[in-house]
Amino acid sequence: MAFVTKARISLILLLCLVDRNGCERTGPFNPAEALVKAKNAAAGKLGPDVKTFNVLDYGAKANGKTDSSINFIRTFKAACNFRGNAMMVIPKGDFLIGPIIFQGPCFNPSSLIIQANGIVKAQDDLSYFTGGADDTDWITFQSINGLILSGTGTFHGQGAKAWKYNDCAHKSHCVRLAANFKFNKVNDAIINGINSIDPKGFHIMVTVCRNFRLLNLKLQAPGDSPNTDGIHISKSTVVKIAHCVIGTGDDCVSMIHGSIDISVNKVICGPGHGFSVGSLGHYDDEADVNKIVVTNSSLTDTTNGVRIKTYKTDSPSKASSIFFTDMIMNRVKNPIIIDQEYGNRHSTQTSKVSISDVRFVNIKGTSISKVAVQFLCSKSNPCEGIQMNNIDLQYVGPPRDQQPFESNCTNAKVSYVGLQNPPPCR
Repeated sequence: MAFVTKARISLILLLCLVDRNGCERTGPFNPAEALVKAKNAAAGKLGPDVKTFNVLDYGAKANGKTDSSINFIRTFKAACNFRGNAMMVIPKGDFLIGPIIFQGPCFNPSSLIIQANGIVKAQDDLSYFTGGADDTDWITFQSINGLILSGTGTFHGQGAKAWKYNDCAHKSHCVRLAANFKFNKVNDAIINGINSIDPKGFHIMVTVCRNFRLLNLKLQAPGDSPNTDGIHISKSTVVKIAHCVIGTGDDCVSMIHGSIDISVNKVICGPGHGFSVGSLGHYDDEADVNKIVVTNSSLTDTTNGVRIKTYKTDSPSKASSIFFTDMIMNRVKNPIIIDQEYGNRHSTQTSKVSISDVRFVNIKGTSISKVAVQFLCSKSNPCEGIQMNNIDLQYVGPPRDQQPFESNCTNAKVSYVGLQNPPPCR
């Protein structure tokens, strides 16, 4: 069957998923209860009041060769439209699917559970992903209130053949490749325990979401895979990431415009580009970034450690209340960095993004660069309220490098408390 025909059939099925007159999950979301429910689902201990919908019963083939996209969509449609507690099951086995959209709202009185224990692979042919940067990712969840995606399953994006087509390193307005997961307008959600391997683009995108938790995830791609961010957050509030292992080719966690009340705790990062706030100022009328906390995490052999980056553009916004605490750096190239000349250093413009109230607390480990702390801030919007508290980094780069181990600050107002290694900016 030609790909165009497949796409048309999928679109018709997707339109059938939406019942504008349907009800959505009611009642407050209790994250602790939802997490227990996710763990019970993983252990097969759900009560008899939960009806299961297995993709095999809807025609999916676990042979790793037959495209089961339509069968996955039909299974989700049945579970989502069920007027009781429901669980969609992806059992052990190898499944192949192209781009699909799981579209709400759903009818379930409690969070819809998707229990994934199998290996799900994406079509590796890019002709399946022709909807454009923001129209076609691999697996999209959209407009759902109450979702639990849990299990030991693996989602393999088969991105190796696609990476050579990524040109984002050379173009600021590039066409990004398909993410393994995109969550759009998904509220009250827990993503727990799953594995993501070799996406064509990002591993996980979270956009326009609220009250969203990502726990115990393993995200893996080669260190040289382009633009394969681990978890990429935008226009979302109350997002919590914890106990994840992320090794990829770009930022382990990136938080861009509209990210508010985001916490990252106990995440192991490496390889990759570290933890990043930004890029900011890339688009017109960007929403502010506020209340970002990254703590109790480690980075090994990453390009950057903790970073805030903005473009030199005329788009004004604010980034404030950003805390990086209790971090361990292992052979990191740029452990602590604020870069407000990202992407266009030779431009005469200055960044209109205001950065304030940023704290780096209890950060220790090793740097392979002699400039372990760099604050390159905007002349028109100097960084304000930057605090360095107990920084203990050691140089482990080439021994013949005679440059002093140092900090470098431009247009930044920095205060210091406790131990400072490298020494403070002069």
